[in-house]
Amino acid sequence: MNKELLALYGMKFNPFIQEVPVEALHVYPKLKEFFWQIENSLIREGGFALVSGDPGSGKSVALRLLSEKLSTIRDINIGVITRPSSGISDFYRELGEMFGVPLNAHNRWNAFKQLRERWINHVHNTLVRPVLFIDEAQGAAHCLFNELRLLTSAEFDSRQLMSIVMAGDKRLNDKLRSDELLPLGSRIRVRLNLDYSSISQLKESLQYLVDASGNPNLMTSQLIQTLCEHSAGNYRVLCNMANTLLITGMKKEKSQLDEQLYFDCFDTNSHKR
Repeated sequence: MNKELLALYGMKFNPFIQEVPVEALHVYPKLKEFFWQIENSLIREGGFALVSGDPGSGKSVALRLLSEKLSTIRDINIGVITRPSSGISDFYRELGEMFGVPLNAHNRWNAFKQLRERWINHVHNTLVRPVLFIDEAQGAAHCLFNELRLLTSAEFDSRQLMSIVMAGDKRLNDKLRSDELLPLGSRIRVRLNLDYSSISQLKESLQYLVDASGNPNLMTSQLIQTLCEHSAGNYRVLCNMANTLLITGMKKEKSQLDEQLYFDCFDTNSHKR
């Protein structure tokens, strides 16, 4: 944390880095609809949900917001797969640790049985399914996906023991269309496809971040418009550019970030013309 920067601009945190508080993240209508479907359908009936989009489109942010929202619901048990590219043995070890089931990963049948019994008891006692998040799921092997599909279904696939929310780029969509993973792809109940964001949506999110940081006048309206027009509809590009301006503004001791600073940093040739 750069205390000098925060003091100069009167901010509680830098709004343009990854580690912003979850309450500073803007929940736009498309996200709200997705969250509603997860909360009112998926966690009660189980099954798979998919968040897809290009890098920087907001997939991980969507998972952060959803995890925070679900954590406030009573009896929800949430797990996060941190290494989706791991093998089956490590996959079982990670599941066992996060759900409190001591497993011998070399005895896959016993691990399979113990995890299912834990989830069946949880569903019976709470009427809500445990939730498993898998970010960067495009890196997972086909065998892991198929193991997860079998592990979380019961009674000839008529009952789902868990809710799984996967996020990944277009490679994940390609995987799920393959013959080997078609049984899983056809079971995805809720989808959130994140495409390039409109300028108006980027402006709302950027202003929301700035407001939450404690300095709503950090940027001029003209600069906000210019940044959103030149970020290619990508949140990550937008925040990286804004952070560069913030650091440069601190160096120049500017009280407010403006278009002139943008030209100085990114577009000097255009400014000279």
